[in-house]
Amino acid sequence: MAGALLTWGLGIGGTPAAAAVACPSGVESDFNGDGVRDTAIADPEATVDGVAEAGEVQIVYGGGKGVLTLSQALDSVPGAPEAGDRYGESLAVYDADLDGCSDLVVGAPYEDIGTVADAGFVHVVYGSTSGLNAGAKPVKEFYQGTDKALGGAPETDDWVGYAVAAGKTSAGAPYLLIGSPGESVGTVEDAGAFYYVGGTAQTVVFVSQDTDVAGAVPGTAEQDDRFGSSLAATPTHFAVGAPGEALGTVAFAGGVAYFSHALTSNSPKPLGGLGQDQDVISGAEEVGDQFGAALAMVPYRASGATSTTESLLAVGVPGEDLTTTVDAGAVQVFKLAANGTFTQTAWIDQNTADVDQEAEAGDFFGKRLAAVNSSPNATSTATTTRLAIGVPGEESDEENAEKGGVQIVPLVGAPGASDQWIDPGYGIGPAPAPRMLAGISLAATPSLLYVGVPYGPAESRAVYGFPWNVASGGAPTQTIKPGVGGVPATGVAFGAVVR
Repeated sequence: MAGALLTWGLGIGGTPAAAAVACPSGVESDFNGDGVRDTAIADPEATVDGVAEAGEVQIVYGGGKGVLTLSQALDSVPGAPEAGDRYGESLAVYDADLDGCSDLVVGAPYEDIGTVADAGFVHVVYGSTSGLNAGAKPVKEFYQGTDKALGGAPETDDWVGYAVAAGKTSAGAPYLLIGSPGESVGTVEDAGAFYYVGGTAQTVVFVSQDTDVAGAVPGTAEQDDRFGSSLAATPTHFAVGAPGEALGTVAFAGGVAYFSHALTSNSPKPLGGLGQDQDVISGAEEVGDQFGAALAMVPYRASGATSTTESLLAVGVPGEDLTTTVDAGAVQVFKLAANGTFTQTAWIDQNTADVDQEAEAGDFFGKRLAAVNSSPNATSTATTTRLAIGVPGEESDEENAEKGGVQIVPLVGAPGASDQWIDPGYGIGPAPAPRMLAGISLAATPSLLYVGVPYGPAESRAVYGFPWNVASGGAPTQTIKPGVGGVPATGVAFGAVVR
């Protein structure tokens, strides 16, 4: 498939994506510099050029300016569609070169590097005034190899790009985090690691739990820790999940390490670790809790503070048992101070006072998380800091097993004081059905919570955008659906990942 696959006509007039004279700064997810937010929607299970699960990403330009289909079938994108690559398994957006146009990070953790199966890679696709992947800068590749950006050597099942996160530090420097949870550390299989890519020079630092970078990283590299499975960041801090971390003899209890973006010799500084074996953290370590399987983080400013130097970190514990309710799930919220100390501020589950719904076995509450601070330069409140919690195992009756749902709670104050609940047929899509797994795909923007529904009946498969203050069961204000408004009708799991 030669050239960019562009489909115009999304909105009146069919205006092309190229619309801006210069890329303005400050607009989040603006790939073509026209001052309007754009949306990236991945289908990592898509068949591309007849190749199953090669994966693709749809770029929906804001303001009705068209749709771009991004995949390895394009001449301008390195590689070629291969079975099981799952291009788009992870996505992030940031301005890598500080030109004012947003750039897209695409992870393909199951990409084969040469003959090395599932080594994985990451692409940075640059935005421009002509649109994404249409300017002078070629796609930047990150994968293991002596001639490539990550160095070292590719290994089977490293899964580079399983998770990605990106943004700009409080000092204004761009950063990119790349998770590699299948990385072997020495002879320790699946211990996991991540790469910190700092600044416009894109200086790469490799970090595992056995690395001493500006201080010791919490924990020790152990088999199946899967350090780097989840990532979250703010301008001051970032966190790395290890949901397979064993605490003592308790397997897959899970843990989280958190860091500062302040660099020493280009390395981020480790600040501390979190786990349910600590006296100041609620709960007890249990087999299969998977503390850290999902993470979300926002800037936090306390009342009376004159700058925003703290962060709120939400940690998903989807395998948490609540008394005898197995795998009901929970979320714990922590405040990270500028000096590296932490305080637990909330424990949230569906049995928490005044929180809608009730905990049931197999809900996996906290399997996915997305959070927003709509006013990061003002005192944080329950209105401005919100957390969306995916509950993909939720079911209302035996006929609609695992239809899923999404709980929205404040990050400041009592979780049940202003919580909202949406699920299939009650805000999300026209009707419930089995195995929709609503809540398996969440994304936060300053104005909207995106809920991707990649599974279930065709009429419900879409990406739904809800205001963060939506009432329980309220309708979305934006719906992006295959076959509508210029979005291709092909695909398998449209909306599995959204940014």
